Amino acid sequence: MTDEKIKRINELAHKSKTPGGLTEEEKKEQAVLRREFIDSVKGNLKAQLDNINIQEKDGSITHVRDIPKKKNKIM
Repeated sequence: MTDEKIKRINELAHKSKTPGGLTEEEKKEQAVLRREFIDSVKGNLKAQLDNINIQEKDGSITHVRDIPKKKNKIM
């Protein structure tokens, strides 16, 4: 996500609070930019979490990305 896109998100947010509001085209642009921002944040968080290592009691190192994912079972 570039600084220009973040600036544009903020411009649209401020404009949406004015009496004139946003046009339909601007609302669509805002939705696309917000989705891109959220996806960017989620991707960055996942990358950070994937780089976490856990030191076990026996001294071994386990990478978080190597831990099997558990599926929640509804009973």
